[in-house]
Amino acid sequence: MWTVIYIAPTAKIAERIKQRLTEEGFLVQIRGISLSKNQFEIVVPAGEVEEVQEVLNSILHR
Repeated sequence: MWTVIYIAPTAKIAERIKQRLTEEGFLVQIRGISLSKNQFEIVVPAGEVEEVQEVLNSILHR
């Protein structure tokens, strides 16, 4: 099962986060959730959520 860990405001930001998480060895998918609002869910396997959150926090707070 996939779990949403972040909602990115643009495709560019979503791709950047996906790339960084993939480089860290995580499986990551991006799903468009609203074309009118142009928002994208970043999802990872449920078993990796805690580990991914730690890495995501370091990515977002740089």
